[in-house]
Amino acid sequence: MGAGTSPADPAPAGPAAEGPDAAAAADGSTEPARAEAGSGSAGPGNGRSAPASEVPDSASAEPGSTEPDGKASAPRRTRRFPLFTRDTARPEGGGRAASGDAPAPARQWPLLTVLGTAGVGLLIVALDPFAEAFRIGTILIGAALIAGAVLRWVVPAVGMLAVRSRFTDLVTYGLMGTLIVMLALVAQPNPWLDVPILENAVRFTIR
Repeated sequence: MGAGTSPADPAPAGPAAEGPDAAAAADGSTEPARAEAGSGSAGPGNGRSAPASEVPDSASAEPGSTEPDGKASAPRRTRRFPLFTRDTARPEGGGRAASGDAPAPARQWPLLTVLGTAGVGLLIVALDPFAEAFRIGTILIGAALIAGAVLRWVVPAVGMLAVRSRFTDLVTYGLMGTLIVMLALVAQPNPWLDVPILENAVRFTIR
């Protein structure tokens, strides 16, 4: 007749105290443990490790993301445009025309020069204070655009006068300024520039 054991008694040592798995290990058979490890599925609550195929690989993570240890991965090297534009590249020669310590008008003097000349031309056209005011005011507007093209070509940094690349700004300002000046010179009546081709074109159109 065996004596009962109380909770205060020390746990017996040996294979019998550790359960059937320990007894099987003591007998030298490891098949139950292998079967249990092979049949178990990885999960967040069962304490078993996930297979190697389910472990996320840091090399396959998205470029530009932050790794678990806090270090930022290498920037993405691709020639494709990003899905969302985060900034706008400054056009060629779009830096300040003066140092940063200078006041704002001095830093943007090329743009203010062009706008001021064009504004004077518009004011002369609107007020019409003298004869041929329309022609002179229009010539001033065209001359302002031509001056903008010259500044875009000569000055390394023109501030907000730079809109696109240097070549595009040169073509745009120069072409528009030249056309406006030519229209002012051939405007009727009493044109300052006589172009026979234009007269023939007008007569052919009226007929």
